Amino acid sequence: MDSADIRSTSISSQDLAVDDVRPGPAPGAMRAAVVTAPGEIRIEQVALPQPGPGQVRIRLEGCGVCASNLVPWAGPDWMNFPTAPGDLGHEGWGVVDAVGEGVTGLKPGDRVAAVSYKSYAQYDIADAEAVVRLPAALAGKPFPGEPFGCAMNIFRRAEIEAGQTVAIVGAGFLGAVLTKLASDAGARVIAISRRPFSLELARKMGASHLVPMDDHQRIIAAVSDLTGGRFCDRVIEATGKQWPLDLSAELTRERGRLIVAGYHQDGPRQVNMWLWNWRGLDVINAHERDRAVYVQGIRDAIDAVAAGRLDPDDFITHRFPLERLGEALDATRDRPDGFLKAVVTP
Repeated sequence: MDSADIRSTSISSQDLAVDDVRPGPAPGAMRAAVVTAPGEIRIEQVALPQPGPGQVRIRLEGCGVCASNLVPWAGPDWMNFPTAPGDLGHEGWGVVDAVGEGVTGLKPGDRVAAVSYKSYAQYDIADAEAVVRLPAALAGKPFPGEPFGCAMNIFRRAEIEAGQTVAIVGAGFLGAVLTKLASDAGARVIAISRRPFSLELARKMGASHLVPMDDHQRIIAAVSDLTGGRFCDRVIEATGKQWPLDLSAELTRERGRLIVAGYHQDGPRQVNMWLWNWRGLDVINAHERDRAVYVQGIRDAIDAVAAGRLDPDDFITHRFPLERLGEALDATRDRPDGFLKAVVTP
């Protein structure tokens, strides 16, 4: 199966025609998405943001839709509505169109990815030190840099080497990228996922073995058979859910490394500390909070694209206009057949 077989779009020719005739914002304004209530979005016309000292303004080409948006989208008790214009969008890329005082090394016209936080809009502001120029290898390609950077940082912290056996539990966007990186590093990858589409994509990304995520004991038995009862040197949990976290520990060998890459944001988790102690597991929380580390991850992802190790088009399956951000979030939640990663375009 080549990349064309796994790629789909959520924009029809009719959608494009409608977008072409919609009125643009007034001078000095932009369109931005506002989440007004659980599961509800409104597109508003708001003032064009202005870069301050050390900042740049980016005319966005698009923004990736992150699974971390789904809990706020559902409207938990701690959410406040309406959100700020563009809020929740943090995977933007585009072209610098204005720079603030003191900015060097970036200029209008530079195509960039950035760590910024209001990118469900036509424009966003980013600190210059959180902006990375995109090379010619990415010309014309969508590039939500932040999630690719996260994958690179997780891969670095997993310390995957040739000859290791690596299980990746959850073969969504993050799991698929990590499958490609691990297999290219010479590891034997066991991909575990509930969706046939995700497993087939993992095979395309180099996974040696595919295991449906259905029954807890059956999965343990299958991985035991594949490893001669030794289990895996590295296990990456990439779902953010309790059961796959439990399963991941069971699949990690004695003195192996369990890497928690899933974003566990919907409540506390329990762990089998007896098992963790008995096997002497090294457990890595692979979430970063240092912005400089995020930016370095984006740089590493760009290098991987330039070297031919990653192609963003392999992982982005759905595209929506900004006006259909709610549909993009719903698709990210519901994961229809053929879905891996959505982006929205302003």
